[in-house]
Amino acid sequence: MSNAFLAELARFGPQRSYAPPSRAEAQVYCSRLARTHYENFTVASTLLPRRLLRHFHTVYAYCRWADDLADEAGGGTQARALLEWWRQELLDCYQGRPHHPVFVALQDTIRRFHVPPQPFLDLLSAFQQDQLVKHYETFAQLLGYCRCSANPVGRLVLYLCEAFDDERAALADHICTALQLTNFWQDVARDFALGRVYLPREDRERFGYSDDDLAARRFTPAFAELMRFEVQRTRAMFARGLPLAECMPEAMRADIELFVQGGLAILRKIERQGYNVWAQRPTLAKWEKGMLWAAALGRRLRRKITR
Repeated sequence: MSNAFLAELARFGPQRSYAPPSRAEAQVYCSRLARTHYENFTVASTLLPRRLLRHFHTVYAYCRWADDLADEAGGGTQARALLEWWRQELLDCYQGRPHHPVFVALQDTIRRFHVPPQPFLDLLSAFQQDQLVKHYETFAQLLGYCRCSANPVGRLVLYLCEAFDDERAALADHICTALQLTNFWQDVARDFALGRVYLPREDRERFGYSDDDLAARRFTPAFAELMRFEVQRTRAMFARGLPLAECMPEAMRADIELFVQGGLAILRKIERQGYNVWAQRPTLAKWEKGMLWAAALGRRLRRKITR
């Protein structure tokens, strides 16, 4: 468990008695968490409407705490118990009894944007699943995991933008699943070190990448073809979701495009290193992130000029 999260858990965890903070104090807490824990949030947030920023911070803080409870609390029984505590805190929030700083702030967001509990609960079910399921047999099973681990984030964004409907939700699901899959392909080595394998067994068998090869972290022609296949179908999923940008309020289009282009850039990185994600984790340099941001901003300005 990291020292930073250990301190937060000692301060605001289930064993600690404290008076709930004011709404203003809770919002400051969530904004600090968002600004100091998520390297991509600063870039993305420069494009967000100012009126929405604190609400995005609050939703991020909820996700950050849930993620840390799952991954920084020792795993197994302890992590499951803490995630159940977090779930009860969420239900108490919806009952008008928020206590933890995140939920004091989140209650305001929930009421302002009429956000239902299901996306938040789905995220928790994915974190719970991570404690129990370490390997996936089929791609369909992996997509089922993404439906809870990734897609709720897009749906929460739609609620905050007051743009939720079934058509936009379906497009957002494509983007969020593609982003999650991109992260899996980017982090094959890192996840394997944690005992997690997101490359489905049926795909590994299809391309002849054996369990022995996996255990030895071998980069082989079969592995390269396997990764090529995963990258191609993930790119196709981004393409299916990209029309969401044109369906969103003008102020949010650049953000949607930025996240899609960021995911596609990682896929290109995987291709350029010959699909050998065992040897090197593909990442974007700061200048590359800056170029993506500048391109998204440029598209926003051009739309304003041509309106």
